Amino acid sequence: MTRNLFGTDGIRGRANDFPMTPEIAMKAGMAAGRIFTRGEHRHRVVIGKDTRLSGYMIESALVSGFTSVGMDVFQFGPLPTPAVSMLTRSLRADLGVMISASHNHYQDNGIKFFGPDGHKLSDEREAEIEALMQNGLADGLAPADQIGRAKRIDDAQARYIEFAKRTFPKHLTLEGLRIVVDCANGAAYRVAPSVLWELGAEIVAIGVNPSGTNINQDCGSTSPNAMCRKVIETRADIGIALDGDADRVVMCDENGRIIDGDQVLALIARSWSERGDLKGGGIVGTVMSNIGLERYLRSINLSLGRASVGDRYVIEKMQEGAFNVGGEQSGHIILSDFAPTGDGIVAALQVLAVLAGEKLRASEAAHLFEPAPQILENVRFAKDRSPLSDEKVLSRIKASEARFNGNGRLLVRKSGTEPLIRVMGEGDDEALLREVVNEVVALIREAAA
Repeated sequence: MTRNLFGTDGIRGRANDFPMTPEIAMKAGMAAGRIFTRGEHRHRVVIGKDTRLSGYMIESALVSGFTSVGMDVFQFGPLPTPAVSMLTRSLRADLGVMISASHNHYQDNGIKFFGPDGHKLSDEREAEIEALMQNGLADGLAPADQIGRAKRIDDAQARYIEFAKRTFPKHLTLEGLRIVVDCANGAAYRVAPSVLWELGAEIVAIGVNPSGTNINQDCGSTSPNAMCRKVIETRADIGIALDGDADRVVMCDENGRIIDGDQVLALIARSWSERGDLKGGGIVGTVMSNIGLERYLRSINLSLGRASVGDRYVIEKMQEGAFNVGGEQSGHIILSDFAPTGDGIVAALQVLAVLAGEKLRASEAAHLFEPAPQILENVRFAKDRSPLSDEKVLSRIKASEARFNGNGRLLVRKSGTEPLIRVMGEGDDEALLREVVNEVVALIREAAA
């Protein structure tokens, strides 16, 4: 079965444009509710969201869909994606839903589904939902006396705060640390500062005034300069920047130098390996992970497995090799000892545990390798175009790869969440990298015009 609505991270698009319309959301709720209705018990689904204006519209449509097929709905309000995953399991729900477009701006929105185990649904499950959305929804409507009920859960944020705090070592405290936390005006604007404050830190919080239209706007993990400036301004010890749904994190040291997902992975791998908690003999990254990370891990006798881009594919590879640490350069960090999905707050706490436990400054602890030069360019294309099917483009990509002569790599891929072609070049010769990437980007732009 094929998927047309679902990308690498659920259904996503511009709010009120196909496929992110109330009609599609309602049908998705009806179809997913049908598929996850098993047995005679009263079925339940939990729904969280970030702070986008369109979240109210999508949530109402989903509630209509789920209740129409007899599922009870628990609504959390603004809550991080990993919290929805955790509470799906904690409340023994049959299904979990997060309404978010993650790091995108407010004009976009998305719908992510979680199974009863808290894991994102497989490609096959998503294809089943799509197929049912197209055929047979009317057959599954509940009789009048079995329509589902909807209720709001008022303590969802408090439950997640306690969960996150339990992932921090009990014998440590964050007392004495001044931390800037940028919540991207998103889902974690209340919970992230509370977690850090309750563990003893002095908090400087920014990006905590959501308006419905300012999520990820010049703030958060995709715009970390705001965090860096605030760290220097307040003489903080470290900065933490989350994205709109708080499943990814980017950090900076006391000097404002960025600590990306690769550096976070390196630090956690070293720390967990030294204390005997790392499983699988290494960690899982993606095809985008910097070669510098791979070289560093090799130097401490650890391996780097590479998965396709997308935290779902990282998790699949982690499960295949029994790894318990994986993630992406963008800041999706999966620590399966704690949760089955990426969690920016929990990942940040593991970095903070090293600072607190080893009495190190962030600049001493979190730059374990020198990244190889890496250039990333994005090319936007119209929906009716397919630049990567153009023979001239494919030929140029092949010829450009050959120019590296084994001392670099070129990765060209279509984004799974936006109409973008991502072109990444990596190698030790930065001048050659720039030349090769520019040539490929120019040809793709021509094909996309």
